[in-house]
Amino acid sequence: MSNPGFRVKKTFTRPEKALVESFRSIPVANIGDNMNRIGCMDSRIIPMNSSPLLGSAFTVKVRAGDNLLFHKAIDMAQPGDVVVVDAQAGHSYAITGELMVMWLRQRGVSGLIIDGCIRDTDFIRTLEDFPVYAIGASPNGPLKEGGGEINFPVMCGGIVVNPGDIIVGDADGVVVVNPSDAPEVLQKAQKQNEAEAQVMKAIKQNAWDRAWVDKVLEAKGCEFID
Repeated sequence: MSNPGFRVKKTFTRPEKALVESFRSIPVANIGDNMNRIGCMDSRIIPMNSSPLLGSAFTVKVRAGDNLLFHKAIDMAQPGDVVVVDAQAGHSYAITGELMVMWLRQRGVSGLIIDGCIRDTDFIRTLEDFPVYAIGASPNGPLKEGGGEINFPVMCGGIVVNPGDIIVGDADGVVVVNPSDAPEVLQKAQKQNEAEAQVMKAIKQNAWDRAWVDKVLEAKGCEFID
């Protein structure tokens, strides 16, 4: 019998590790640019430490302020997963803190994103090998009444995340890539990286060609007044 809103899917298809790993050196901004600027989570989702994020999505949805299904998720997630929690942007209660984060880290999970709050931020801020993203902090502990889903599509930072999506995060934020789109997105992002390296070289030589700016303005009908 189906029970939407309170169910756990035990298995899903993860992308090949080599495909995920190929995104490691690519800035989130460049990946997002090559997804027509609609693949990045919004600015509410901020890094809580400076550890870079890369892995495949293990999705969790909970009621705002309730972490019972998240407790189940931290026992199920596998090495290389990024646990992505739709906590309905709740600001009143923390979904997790130091102990649960350390359990995920101990089990080889690659990171954690919560569209909701955390606590024990002084400790989490010191972690250099386990990235955590959230919308903020609250000292209030969570409830454990249930409701929620594991490994079904979730909404996090304004983006739909499916189990197995490739997740990349850096200081700018988080981008979500469907594995079926990943090879083409990766190729385009790598080319952008190479092009930007050439622009940086030109800047250092005081030789950056800026003529395109006036050309675009003129093409758009901008009026120039002496």
